[in-house]
Amino acid sequence: MIHTDLCIIGAGPVGLFAVFEAGLLKMRCHLVDVLPQVGGQLSEIYPHKPIYDIPGFPEIKAQELVENLMEQIKPFDPGFTLGERVEKLEKLENGIFAVQTSDGTVIHCKAVVIAGGLGCFEPRKPEIENLLNFEGKGVNYMVKDPEVYRDKKIVLAGGGDSALDWTIFLANIAKEVTLVHRGDTFRGAPDSAEKVFKLAEMGKINLILSSHLMKINGNGSLQSVHLLNKAKEEITLDADYLIPLFGLSPKLGPIADWNLNIDKSAISVNTEDYSTNISGIYAIGDINTYPGKLKLILSGFHEGALMAQSAFKHVFPDQKLSFKYTTVYGVNSF
Repeated sequence: MIHTDLCIIGAGPVGLFAVFEAGLLKMRCHLVDVLPQVGGQLSEIYPHKPIYDIPGFPEIKAQELVENLMEQIKPFDPGFTLGERVEKLEKLENGIFAVQTSDGTVIHCKAVVIAGGLGCFEPRKPEIENLLNFEGKGVNYMVKDPEVYRDKKIVLAGGGDSALDWTIFLANIAKEVTLVHRGDTFRGAPDSAEKVFKLAEMGKINLILSSHLMKINGNGSLQSVHLLNKAKEEITLDADYLIPLFGLSPKLGPIADWNLNIDKSAISVNTEDYSTNISGIYAIGDINTYPGKLKLILSGFHEGALMAQSAFKHVFPDQKLSFKYTTVYGVNSF
């Protein structure tokens, strides 16, 4: 059995930064994640994707951010249980929470922080008849290693940030990049959309709008992607890989059974400290919801900082909170 002050469910960037904020207040943390490594979606889905909205970093790769966060929390020596999903959460008579994982690991803690991102998630898949036959054989739903696509013919489909970002990134790696979108405008960042249009004008990528995926073909592995445009004309593209980027379908999993207030697959919180309707349980990052919520890593960092201040009072009710600035004392002084 593991004993700690805070059990953080989710070892993504927001969960990792919460360790830092808790550590400044002398709270011990143990993190649990269903993935076999830390980093959450950043490490699992787009480790090489550049991120542009982290303060102090004009651009930073997703995995590099994870590594920096791990270095930042090293002085606080957190514990990790990876590759296991939290199945049960129970509040004992003495006020301690008992957290149990799918592998039987039990963690006793004084407060619980849910930082599970989108929860359990799976990619939204296009409705193509023989799609399953080519999964892992030319059809991928995420870009884990861009080098796999070097000198290959790639077709990306989607109109959000991921589709735009990976189109821009892979334009310098793949032999041929085609972006397909069923609309004529993009949902992603305007700056990224502008870059994609410029790449198309320069002939560095192919951009096919107002068209959707119709079917795919191949002999053991993907060979061609077939589209249908607005005029009901079929367009055939030679392709080594198809990467549909239609987003993720979030599922709360066991969290839905913990008697928390749920609003549209997210946990409702009090914005004063990101506490839930159950005393001692907090929710930060993409897993929570409140008026004005922005699903940004930056916002999750802010939520983690306020959460830690409140959690201190819950973990140490008889102690007076004395918050100090790291610029004055340094991390090792806490």
